[in-house]
Amino acid sequence: MVRYVYDFTEGGREMADLLGGKGSNLAEMTQLGLPVPPGFVITTEACRAFLTTGGEPSGMSREISDHLKALEKATGRRLGQRDDPLLLSVRSGARFSMPGMMETILDIGLNDDSVLGLAKVSGSERFAWDSYRRLVQMFGSTVMGVDAALFEQAMAELKDLHGAPDDMHLEAGDLAELVETYKTVIRRETDEGFPQSPAEQLHRAILAVFESWNGERARLYRRREHIPDDLGTAVSVQRMVFGNLGSDSGSGVAFTRDPATGHPGPYGDYLSNAQGEDVVAGIRNTVPLSELERLDPTSYARLCAHMRTLERHYRDLCDIEFTIERGTLWMLQTRVGKRTAEAAFALAAALADEGLITPDESLARVSGEGLTRLMFPRFDTSGDGEPLARGLPASPGAAVGAAVFHSAEAVRRAAAGEKVILVRQETTPDDLPGMIAAQAVLTSRGGKTSHAAVVARGMGKVCVCGAEDLEVDTEAQRFTAPDGTVVEEGTVISVDGSAGAVYPGAVPLVDSAVMRFLETGDTGEGAAGVVDAVARALARADTVRRLEVRANADTPEDAVRARRFGAQGIGLCRTEHMFLGERRKLVEEMILARSDTERDGALAALLPLQRQDFVGILEAMDGLPVTIRLLDPPLHEFLPDRTELAVRIASAEARGNLPVARDVQLLTAVNRMHEENPMLGLRGVRLGLVVPGLVTMQVRAIGEAVAERARAGGAPRAEIMVPLVGDVRELRIVREEVQRVLAETSEASGVPVTCPVGTMIELPRAALTAGRIAEEAEFFSFGTNDLTQTTWGFSRDDVEAEFFSAYLDKGVFLTSPFETIDQDGVGRLVGIAVAEGRTTRPELKIGVCGEHGGDPESVHFFHAAGLDYVSCSPFRVPVARLEAGRAALEEADVSDSR
Repeated sequence: MVRYVYDFTEGGREMADLLGGKGSNLAEMTQLGLPVPPGFVITTEACRAFLTTGGEPSGMSREISDHLKALEKATGRRLGQRDDPLLLSVRSGARFSMPGMMETILDIGLNDDSVLGLAKVSGSERFAWDSYRRLVQMFGSTVMGVDAALFEQAMAELKDLHGAPDDMHLEAGDLAELVETYKTVIRRETDEGFPQSPAEQLHRAILAVFESWNGERARLYRRREHIPDDLGTAVSVQRMVFGNLGSDSGSGVAFTRDPATGHPGPYGDYLSNAQGEDVVAGIRNTVPLSELERLDPTSYARLCAHMRTLERHYRDLCDIEFTIERGTLWMLQTRVGKRTAEAAFALAAALADEGLITPDESLARVSGEGLTRLMFPRFDTSGDGEPLARGLPASPGAAVGAAVFHSAEAVRRAAAGEKVILVRQETTPDDLPGMIAAQAVLTSRGGKTSHAAVVARGMGKVCVCGAEDLEVDTEAQRFTAPDGTVVEEGTVISVDGSAGAVYPGAVPLVDSAVMRFLETGDTGEGAAGVVDAVARALARADTVRRLEVRANADTPEDAVRARRFGAQGIGLCRTEHMFLGERRKLVEEMILARSDTERDGALAALLPLQRQDFVGILEAMDGLPVTIRLLDPPLHEFLPDRTELAVRIASAEARGNLPVARDVQLLTAVNRMHEENPMLGLRGVRLGLVVPGLVTMQVRAIGEAVAERARAGGAPRAEIMVPLVGDVRELRIVREEVQRVLAETSEASGVPVTCPVGTMIELPRAALTAGRIAEEAEFFSFGTNDLTQTTWGFSRDDVEAEFFSAYLDKGVFLTSPFETIDQDGVGRLVGIAVAEGRTTRPELKIGVCGEHGGDPESVHFFHAAGLDYVSCSPFRVPVARLEAGRAALEEADVSDSR
């Protein structure tokens, strides 16, 4: 038979799935012998049954009645009795902390009759009527659905009438009058009266807490925190204790350590003559917890002792709620406290030093998400005003600079020593120089995996995308904010990539000591604690992790930075980025070539330039693998914009002039190469099979770079990756060409040149035929950006802007599949490819080089899937290292539990 109700004495924290966080921790404190008001918990199973059927499960009411009788016997009071009545609190408590997201109803059991008895037994009419008005207000809004603003308005009008600055200055008669006003509001709004039956109050309050699981704010919070919707909430029913009985009473919130810094010592707030909700609501100014030592030294000493007990028992920072009722301390709640990223690392290291947790547990207590927050500069928002606009927080951090609207202008100003923010409707590969020069990128279009977002994250640049309320006019070199503010070129703005906000002027920045340490080894002043904690966590992660961590890097400078951040090689070197800038003209010549001779000439001119790029990268990564991807994007991306060319030609003709011959040639080429969906057209391996000499030139450049580095005494380890393979025959043809060119290079240089040849798995067909592809591939690397697009049928730049926000709001997505890997769909393809690839070639090396390679949750998936390495942008390498270590510990914990 299913049980739906447990007494506090019957549970413990190991029952959090059933009793919720609040209920299980109340039971745990009870078991520890701490002063907890007695009560019982209605389980999450009861809630789920209620939400599924619309009615309470069979037997629940009987169990509640039995436990209520036991509680009445233990306290010597009865719910609803006139003299000295038993009053109850009814609180929600989900498995995972959702502070303030669901309902609480206090003082259950008061009515027009028992309020008089409470006044008599307490000796305070004011206290009794204050408790009653709290019940009517909470019950009316939470259970009966009355707009809470109506109660607040009635309170405000009463205070104005009596000239009371706050509710503490209202007398008993005033509060009695307020109760009647509240009851009138309820009857007017609901056509029913406030229930006088305590049993009805309890029953309806419990069901209201169940229903609050599906309230709008609870659903929104769960989406944000990635909490499943099907867990349900438990309900704790507990004897009321009162902090509003006079100056010898009060309530507070305490932490066993500072949750902002991790520093030891009691930390919190206290409010005399108040209930717990008064502390949280901020309706009166609290005093520091240390002030309680002066007000009530005995209670303070007991509280500190209980806090030490809880921290040792939970072996973690504890968040505690307490009430003092006429000098008697009661513990109302504890949970493992939320903390800042800085506090998480500092606390994990401190608890390990104190012997409360092991080094592995210390690593498990921190996260890549927290490390990311510590790595980027932040704004000092203590005095900031409203932002000009909001968009998507695409790449975290904070930056200040002059708004500029063209890449060339960004480069020019940056070269002159000016800090700039590149503002565009959206970016293209042509904007890369400006993006490099800028402190941040701001676009009015695009999503979190748009070009601007992906490139900015890769470079560690701040980025806000999709600020659609901004009207960006690049021609006029200005943007207009929703409030009408016009920002001209050169105007200083501040971009918060963590919050997705844009501010006017220069908001002060707070430097990141952690980033400075990762880049230079310098701990700086005043930050050695958190920096040391980060260094220790990374060192432990490197000791226990199985996954290698490589970097996506396209230049020697990126490679040097990646190695400094701890990268064990390059998992993706994109050769197309080497064809931009001045070299673009050579690519145009190759495309416009009218003969094999002209095309070969253009390729011959590109070869030494590309070779020198590879030499620099191989030198920076000497002794470590460098996976070089052959040209991937469609060739039209290296040509001018189709519309721009057409306008230039039409303008020349309108003036009676002949258009520039090269413009005509380029437009002809663009028209010839135009595709309706170029990302599914002539790109990747298809280019190598269709454009003569392209693969040969790139492979020869790689081979000659390897030979040059070997002759210089280096240890080059180049790997050649063929993109967008969908069939093993494509890879076989390219591999034969690669081997032929490398053999020629070896003979010409006198240096043996061998490079493993592998492929990107970025098409569903490649994943489903991985066993055959592994016959030719010596390694796989999952290109999860394209694999996600082709699996879902999404064009990521379009769909993120069009409907992803609606999908997140409706709960179709808990997070974007371009941010965290879709384990059910894309992840299943990864699993198939890993299994089939290694069946054919057991020694097959497998990694991932898409954006997911630096996402903390995705790293755990790739570890479990059996990959050998992840590759990500240089700035995400420390995060990937940390999460790879945590993933290994997670796997060990699962194995041990078996």
